[in-house]
Amino acid sequence: MRFQTSQQMKLGQQMKLAPRMIQSMEILQMPLAELCERIEQELESNPTIELTEIDPSLEDRSEESTSTADQELNIDPESASDFARLDDYTNANPDAAENTYSDSKMKRDFDDLPRSRAQAGERDAKMDAMASAPARAASLTDQLLGQWSLTDVDERIKVMGEVLINSLDEDGYLRASFEEIADRSPMLVSELDPSDADWELSLQAVQLLLEPAGVGARDAKECLLIQIDVLADRLGEERDDEITVTSEAIEIATRLVAEFFEELMKNKLPKVAAKSGYDLDEINIGIGLLRRLSLSPARRLVTDAPSVVIPDGIVEYDEENDRYFAYLSDGRIPDVQINKEYARMSADKSVPDTDRTFLKKNLSNAQWLIDAVGQRRHTLLRVINAVVDEQRDYFDYGPESLKPLPMKTIADRLGIHVATVSRAVSEKYIMTPRGVVALRGFFSGGLATDSGEDVSSNSVKATIQDLIAGEDKSKPYSDEAVVKLLKERGIEIARRTVAKYREQLGVLSSSKRKRLF
Repeated sequence: MRFQTSQQMKLGQQMKLAPRMIQSMEILQMPLAELCERIEQELESNPTIELTEIDPSLEDRSEESTSTADQELNIDPESASDFARLDDYTNANPDAAENTYSDSKMKRDFDDLPRSRAQAGERDAKMDAMASAPARAASLTDQLLGQWSLTDVDERIKVMGEVLINSLDEDGYLRASFEEIADRSPMLVSELDPSDADWELSLQAVQLLLEPAGVGARDAKECLLIQIDVLADRLGEERDDEITVTSEAIEIATRLVAEFFEELMKNKLPKVAAKSGYDLDEINIGIGLLRRLSLSPARRLVTDAPSVVIPDGIVEYDEENDRYFAYLSDGRIPDVQINKEYARMSADKSVPDTDRTFLKKNLSNAQWLIDAVGQRRHTLLRVINAVVDEQRDYFDYGPESLKPLPMKTIADRLGIHVATVSRAVSEKYIMTPRGVVALRGFFSGGLATDSGEDVSSNSVKATIQDLIAGEDKSKPYSDEAVVKLLKERGIEIARRTVAKYREQLGVLSSSKRKRLF
């Protein structure tokens, strides 16, 4: 075997994405809230970009104003690539910034540069907003520790109880074993040397003394039994909630949970009746009480803040012309512009080279961000309008009328790449006459009906959901029954596909949906 080294020349072409191009794609992919945050960060870190003063009497952007803004940015709607202009800007001569940002009319010196609001003695709107923001809600652990600090227990139990509370999960369960908790608290072990009996006693104190009932349980079964015990202790007391407690209901519920929990969770009520000796009416009394209890008791103390969806676009119906049209709801996006004084300084030969280099770099970043935001607006609006045209039946008749729509169809129609369409619809929502919907939800594969027409998989899911919503809960449809009902509507689909769609919709199987009362 012989090894030999040599030098060769090879001519070839390679396509590489410039860093600016990658960042442009990221801007396109950002949802509205994230984009606003990105612009705010640039305003804080880049001195050459500033907010545009807007006349308060002007109305929010409409479809027409958006189109005008695109024209000002010299964006060609029929461009084969929406990012061509950004590429041209990236490859431009850096020295062109001197001509782009020069302004012979600007004659101010460094001392006359715009000062921040704080320097000018004005109130800072951001600081005012932060001062007016509501305080952060106390965490679950903080609330439980606050209750625990008021309990009258032995100091040894109190210290171990604090460790147990710090080990609870967001539902209030103690998932870790006593051995695992001890391993996480070596100092406690060395000082107190607790046994399993000590841990058990401390846990019982936590379960008994903390509210809501059920906190500190190790599993769902124990959680329910704790809550039932608390109800039994309070039997006969005046209650301000809607739970109706009787001794019969407590007795039945306790036995159902203690002896037949697994069968109960699988809704095998006839089997429970056969083993327990209760008839179905008695079982329903116990179940009626259990339905009012919580499997996640700690959630009552800490409520997760609902996720806020800000639609990027709005679709409305034009009755006069019988058409749907879209426009962007980008009024939240800060209007920014290049600071003209810094632009003038970047072209002023009397300014030190280091300062000019710094200004040119930041001016380039600022201009790129403005261009990228404008390009995002243009691309997103085109994609939304194309989707509205393709899915007209959805807006007229509802989700069941969704058509199969591959992203390639929209990409070919607009003359852009499929990846651009994918980024444009990622995490975007639009407000429509039928509610706020995810833009990506309009894209899906499809199935063929008996008539030869294509129907969207999302449409099939909507049909399945409607069928199950209207079923008799005492005799819920099996997956095979759903297949037959869909076939009657001209949709051929396999049972395993129905099961897959049902799971994606979060719908339980027919045995678990069945109710006997």
